[in-house]
Amino acid sequence: MMSIQPLLSLVGARHDEGMQTLWISAHPEPRSLNGSLRTAGIRALDELGYPYQQSDLYAMGWDPTVRATDYGAEGSRLDVSNASKRAYLADTLHADIRAEQAKLDWAELVVVQFPLWWYGMPAILKGWFDRVFVKGYAYGVRDPETGAVLRYGTGGLAGKRALAVVTIGAPAEALGPRGIHGEPEEVLFPLLHGTFWYTGMTPLCPMVVPNANRVSESDFAIHAKTLRERLRTAALDEPIGYRSAAGGDYDENLVLRPGIAAGERGLVLHRS
Repeated sequence: MMSIQPLLSLVGARHDEGMQTLWISAHPEPRSLNGSLRTAGIRALDELGYPYQQSDLYAMGWDPTVRATDYGAEGSRLDVSNASKRAYLADTLHADIRAEQAKLDWAELVVVQFPLWWYGMPAILKGWFDRVFVKGYAYGVRDPETGAVLRYGTGGLAGKRALAVVTIGAPAEALGPRGIHGEPEEVLFPLLHGTFWYTGMTPLCPMVVPNANRVSESDFAIHAKTLRERLRTAALDEPIGYRSAAGGDYDENLVLRPGIAAGERGLVLHRS
C-alpha cells in the first residue's frame, strides 16, 4: 500500500509565473544518475519559478498493481475499464489514485522521468499509468455534442504538455537512424503516441540521456544544463507533429486515407 505523504511536502514554492509542473520519477536509487537528474530538474524548476509537485514512485511506495479494491469492485467479475469508469464518476476510486489525478488536474506540464529497461519503463511507472489513467478520466471520454470518443490529439488530458526524460545505457551512435537499438522516438512510441497523444496531451520531443552507466561529471553538467533549458522552453517548444484522429487524415476505422503518406510504412506515417 502506498504511504501517502502530506501534499504540502511535495509542492514547490508558489510563484506568479511559470508552468505548473508534475514531476513523475521512477528509479529505486536516489543516488543514481536518474536521482541526480531529478534533483537537477527540481532545482531548475525552483530557479525558473515553476510551481511543482512530485511523484517519486519508489519513495512513495507506490503500488503498481491494478486490483478490484481500486474500484470497490470486490466479489464480482472485474471488468477493469468499466469498473474504473464507474468508480471515477462516483468519486469512489482508491485514495492513492485520486491523489495522483488531483496532481494531474493541477499540472500544465507533466515530466515523466525513468531509465529505459528492456525497451520500456520500469514496472512501477507502468503501474502508475495503469491505475491513474482510468476510463472516463484519461481515456474513453466522449465529445458532449457528437458523442465521438476523444483520442489521439483530444481527450481527458488535453491542454497539458508532456516531456519524457529517459536514460538509456546504449551509446548515442547505436540509437541513431541506423543504430541497432532503434531511434529513441520510435522506441518510446507507446508512451509518446499511445499514452500522451492518445489522452490528448501534447508530447514534446523526449530528452534522452545515452551512455547512462558511463556519465562523467562533465557529461552530467551538460545534461543538467540541457534539462534546465528544456524546462525553460517547454511552454513554447514545437511538439512532436502527430496526426490528430479528428484532423481528417484517418477514415472511420482510424486508417490513413488513400494518398496520405503514400508509399511510406511504419510509425513515421503518423507524423504529419
